[in-house]
This record gives sequence, structure tokens and C-alpha cells, in this order.
Amino acid sequence: MMNKLLTAALLSVVSASVSATTITYTDFSDLSNIQLNGATAGINPTGDNSLRLTNSLSQSGSAFLKDSISLDNQASFSAAFDFRITNPQGISDSDGQGADGIVFTVQSVSNTAGGSGGGIGYQGLTKSVGVEFDTWDNGSWDENDGNHVGINIDGNINSVVQASVAPRMNNGAVWSAWVDYNGVTDLLEVRISDNGIRSADAYISYIVDLENVIDSSDVFIGFTSGTGAAGGYHDILNFEFHDDYNPIDVPAPGTLALFGLGLTGLGFSRRKNKS
Repeated sequence: MMNKLLTAALLSVVSASVSATTITYTDFSDLSNIQLNGATAGINPTGDNSLRLTNSLSQSGSAFLKDSISLDNQASFSAAFDFRITNPQGISDSDGQGADGIVFTVQSVSNTAGGSGGGIGYQGLTKSVGVEFDTWDNGSWDENDGNHVGINIDGNINSVVQASVAPRMNNGAVWSAWVDYNGVTDLLEVRISDNGIRSADAYISYIVDLENVIDSSDVFIGFTSGTGAAGGYHDILNFEFHDDYNPIDVPAPGTLALFGLGLTGLGFSRRKNKS
């Protein structure tokens, strides 16, 4: 009887291991598994192994993993990445030149980019959830200022929750961000830091049923950006993603890795069986 229990326990551990997938980019020297859209398609590769979303005025661009990730059955995820915004240009708002920011996006398709300027490449992307790192004061729909983090739903650039960030994110420094979603509680948490240290408390959070909003258990993950009369270089430096709730401290090593028993070579898409 004891042997049967031990065998069952071991099989449970193996099954859990097989279901877990991690995607890691320590740089973007290889873009073969990334779908580039809009302005982003014409400005990569950059030569410095970053993923550049915009580099001039009046642009809209995006980059998404080509293969979908399954987030069915109350699935969760954890993501972490570093970004840098340089070469501010064009007109100025209250804190100087540079616009409009970056949006970490989970959506139902991979081959689209939304509105330019204040749309940050996200506006109009229905069936999506985005975390915006906004560097421009758009007045009417920015209740804080021109330097804030917010959570957006269904391509609406008017954030459901947002909070100011200091210093300004387009200061040329490397910023780190963490996005964690608990599919059981539907809690989406966002953290941001300019020193690479993950805080214990979330910077902003929001309750959202991700699968209900996106209307699909298969999602595409990536980034959008937009510029208008002000702009800059919006670069993603690295990226790590877990398809379970597994908060990340710092990105793991390895140019591109896919972990999980029996998963190597299967690409980035994994489907779970509903229980």
C-alpha cells in the first residue's frame, strides 16, 4: 500500500513538472519566435540585442510571441522584464521630452498593433489586458501625471487603476517590472523598480477575470508602444515568463530556454487539459 502511495505521489510531482513552462530571453539576438508588427517590424534587429518597439515620432508597434500560451482552467502566470527608454524627442510635457511609453499586453492575437501617440500601441486592441508604463501626460484620461503605471482592459487606454512613478521612466535608466496573475483569485499585481529589486508589496493591483476578458484560453503575450509629436527609443532588454503563479526575483540565465519535463523542442505553446 505504501509503495502505491509513493508511486502516486511521484506521478503527481512529475505531472506538475510537465505542465510548467518557462520562457526566457536574456536578450533579443534571436527574434525568430517573435511576431513584429507596425513600426517595430522595420527597426529590428537593433545591433545591441534589445527589442526596440519604436525609434521615432508618430509610430505604433508591437512584438508578441508567435505561439500562444494556454491559460485555461483558472491558470496563472508570472512575468518579469527590464526596459529602457532613451533618446527623448519632439515636444515636451511637464517633465520634459519623451513619449509615450510601453504596454505589457496579453491578448487573443499576435499580429496587431494599436493606436499611436497616447494609444501607446495598445489602444483598440480588444479582448486584451495591458499593463502600461506611460511617460506622457494626456490630461483627460491620465488622472495622475505623465509618468505612471496603469492596468488597461479591452484596448481602452483609460486605466482602471494607475499610480505615479518617480523618477521619470524615460530617463535612460534600466527599469525592472514584474507582472503576476493568480488565476484562482483573479488578482493581477504589478511591481516596478529602477534598482532591480522586487518589492514585497505590489505597486498596483486589480481583480480581473483574464480568460473572460480575452474570451479565449489561448493567449499571446508581448509588448506594444506608440509615439506621437513626442517620442523616443522604447527598448525591452530581457523577458521571463512562467505559465503558473511563480513570482520571479530576477530573470534567469540563458539566451532562450524552455523548461519542463518532456517539453523541450515543443515550442512555446502548451495546452492544459481542463479538470
